[in-house]
Amino acid sequence: MELAGLLSYGIFFLTLVGIYGLLTLGLNVQWGYAGMLNIGVAAFFTVGAYTSAILTTAPSSAHLGGFALPLPIGFVAAMLLSGILALAVGLITLRLRSDYLAIASIGIAEIIRLTLKNETWLTGGVRGLANIPRPLQGVIPGYDGLLYLALVMGMVALIYWANERAWRSPWGRVLRAIRENEAAARAMGKNSLLFRLQAFVLGAMVMGLAGALYAHIVRFISPEAFNPLFATFLVWVMLIAGGSGNNRGALLGAFVIWIVWSVTEIMVTRLPEDLVTRAGALRVLLIGILLQVILLVRPQGLLPERPPRPERQSSGSDRQ
Repeated sequence: MELAGLLSYGIFFLTLVGIYGLLTLGLNVQWGYAGMLNIGVAAFFTVGAYTSAILTTAPSSAHLGGFALPLPIGFVAAMLLSGILALAVGLITLRLRSDYLAIASIGIAEIIRLTLKNETWLTGGVRGLANIPRPLQGVIPGYDGLLYLALVMGMVALIYWANERAWRSPWGRVLRAIRENEAAARAMGKNSLLFRLQAFVLGAMVMGLAGALYAHIVRFISPEAFNPLFATFLVWVMLIAGGSGNNRGALLGAFVIWIVWSVTEIMVTRLPEDLVTRAGALRVLLIGILLQVILLVRPQGLLPERPPRPERQSSGSDRQ
């Protein structure tokens, strides 16, 4: 029984690592590729989760929905709606400097969280949405968690592959040029606003997909589940720790930081009851200290950004 419980926890742990890995990959497109300081990760994560949950749940009078649509439609809709939101936000904010973009994205994320909390007819408010279906449930009896883990890891592999292709493409090179020197890129005829908007929307769509996957693994969501601490701060720590601009680093950061976060949670549960509340704040402090240590000791992250490999030039002897 203990071994079965340990295996079940390990599967759930890796599933959450995969979901956070998607969040870091999406943020890496925005920050690591294009240098956009998005502190509103929670907004797109939340929209993706609620969109898929509302579309795929059974009929209910507690919230909008009851459409009981197939789960793939929920995933696609989560990505599309997150992308549309990012497009609307980007058109307004991407002309701002990075620090103003950060402030604007925080405000938008908080507006969305409070809207979902107060509009009971839409989301169920603080009561949340329950009975969210899980993909592949019952396909192989007793292996629901393992099948869902395979689905999440398949999504991670697909997004990683797409990110790597984008990194090596001319589109990725233009984004890096804009990140390093936007004025020079514009002088060479590149529409910096258009390229940054594309990166912002694509990154947000990946975050929306992560939100949908999260909703279907926990099967109950409420506004408290998308606190900026869990849905924005941790994601930034993961990306910085792993190495922004490096997709492998983004995934490694998600794995390492989630281990630290999970271990501290286990340690907190073993403390006396009167210390549990205070220990919750100490967990956040520990992650903050860890981030400061990483920035001081290894600011480039565990896996630094790899410079693009130069194209092979043919020598004169080769031409002859």
